[in-house]
Amino acid sequence: MRTSRKTKIIFNIILSILSFIWFAPVFFVVLNIFKSKKEYNLGSLWRLPEGNYVVENIKTLVSNHVLQTMGITFIYAVSGACLAVILAMLSAYALTHLRIRHKFFWFLTIYCGTIFPFQVYLIPIFKAYQVTGLYNTRIGMIIFYCAICIPYSMFVFRNFFLGIDKELCESARIEGASELNILLRIFFPMATAPVSIVFLSQFTWCWNDLMFGLTFTKSQGTRPIMASLSMMSTGNAPALFIACIASSLPTLLLFFVLNKNFQTGFAYTSK
Repeated sequence: MRTSRKTKIIFNIILSILSFIWFAPVFFVVLNIFKSKKEYNLGSLWRLPEGNYVVENIKTLVSNHVLQTMGITFIYAVSGACLAVILAMLSAYALTHLRIRHKFFWFLTIYCGTIFPFQVYLIPIFKAYQVTGLYNTRIGMIIFYCAICIPYSMFVFRNFFLGIDKELCESARIEGASELNILLRIFFPMATAPVSIVFLSQFTWCWNDLMFGLTFTKSQGTRPIMASLSMMSTGNAPALFIACIASSLPTLLLFFVLNKNFQTGFAYTSK
């Protein structure tokens, strides 16, 4: 049934209102990054800036090691998401196209990592990290982010691999291809869209993590960006606004880079 012109107008009005509500805080943030600390504290929130103090505010961020913290967080997010994607694809392929016993049991064992609230992991991992010396280390944070991202990633890849014909694997095995070659040369090209979506979602989760970053780190050299921003002094709000904008850019850029891959690969699975 075709949508009437009146209905389209109503939908457009509703979307416009929601867009305004969504972008109003962003406009407020951009408006105030040009203000000085004194101007922000004494003036109105919606008042136009009297000067341009962006450079001074950026210098404040540099002195607080915000850029260094963003680089550290980028390492955490990329390493955690990449390792999770690799290990999840290997486990999903094994659970769907290899002859192993108790497949459903192993699937539940891995997937149960997403069933419990993440807060229940805080104390056990914190104590384990203290005993093993991984507390307040970069390698400890990478290991944690990788482990926490595997269950969801494996769930997505398993559901996708179940839709791929087993005859493809059998034909490849007859031709002498190893299981790793089958995964890399057949399944991986088909899974371009799931890989992109999973990598983006897990990268975003690692980048935006606050709770575990505050719990498992204590020094500036290991603390991720969200934990660092939460501990910054709120006395210089314009500098904090710039930090918030800068910390949002990596996930936005990654979305635009991977956006073209979201629909790729599904055509290969059609029978």
